[in-house]
Amino acid sequence: MKPINAALCSFGMSGKVFHGPFLQVLDGFNFYAVWERSKKLTQEIYPSVISYGSYEQLLADPNVELVIVNTPNYTHFDFAKKALLAGKHVVVEKPFTVTVEEGEELIALAKQQQRVLSVYQNRRFDSDYKVVKKVLKEDLLGEIVEAEFHFDRFKEELSPKVHKETAGPGTGSLYDLGSHLIDQALQLFGMPQELFADIRIIRPHSQVDDYFELLLYYPNKRVRLKSSYIVREPLPAYILHGTKGSFIKSKSDVQETALQAGEIPGSDTWGSEPEQERGFLHTERNGTVVREYIASENGNYGDYFKGIYDAIRLGSEVPVKPEQGLDVIRIIRKAFESNDQKKVVGM
Repeated sequence: MKPINAALCSFGMSGKVFHGPFLQVLDGFNFYAVWERSKKLTQEIYPSVISYGSYEQLLADPNVELVIVNTPNYTHFDFAKKALLAGKHVVVEKPFTVTVEEGEELIALAKQQQRVLSVYQNRRFDSDYKVVKKVLKEDLLGEIVEAEFHFDRFKEELSPKVHKETAGPGTGSLYDLGSHLIDQALQLFGMPQELFADIRIIRPHSQVDDYFELLLYYPNKRVRLKSSYIVREPLPAYILHGTKGSFIKSKSDVQETALQAGEIPGSDTWGSEPEQERGFLHTERNGTVVREYIASENGNYGDYFKGIYDAIRLGSEVPVKPEQGLDVIRIIRKAFESNDQKKVVGM
């Protein structure tokens, strides 16, 4: 196995928590370089990593094979484009881009350059989402008629990250948390025919949206996606109702908390949820009503990186196609259109 030399575009929370640990422990990768503009923090944890002071220096290094664009949303297009033009494979943090046109250009450029391009939709590899997929795959609920997904927080104070709280392209919770919910909904149910959106600012002094509710219209079902920064008592993250039964699941993936605490991924119990977080199934099997709890599979963001390795080294399909990341942006842009016009809009 020849490791892929990977480089990060920053080493803030994203680099420390969601990328660095996996690049370090997985055999298929060598955490090779990082772009650090001012603070040189990477080598305190990863002494062998090269720290470049400019993006141009990083891209000029012929040993860099994969560039992970984990910078503010509005920079994704520019940095990804430069990396592709430099002949690098590229992983872009969610959201893929700010506009549909930017995403389309990157997809076309990746094909032209014959480089791998993918979007880091890591929440596909959460334990809670994985059990929802399992319940649907096993047809435990029958035909789904209604689903509701939540990604809530209780955080009235503003983020210390200025770029997250400054009004501008790609900011706000719909781009941030909404990218996760939308991606999961599209993976389970496909693109809707129409949607309605209510997008608001509810925190004092906030300049960016921190509340949204999206209603996705399908021929035989409705899917509601909700997020608010003012929810002290969390509701279930997943509520699904079908013609045979219902499934309710909390948001309980433990990976982010473990990574923030400095735990190293890779153990047999990595991503294992507490038993009390099991999802509740109320359905019917062979004419018998069943009420039971279902344990989740372990979550593992490492599976995404393993998929990227296979795509680059073996020519396999990427774990998240850029076209799928672009569909998320299509929904986000339509949601803002719906909110502005206060009406249902078609896709």
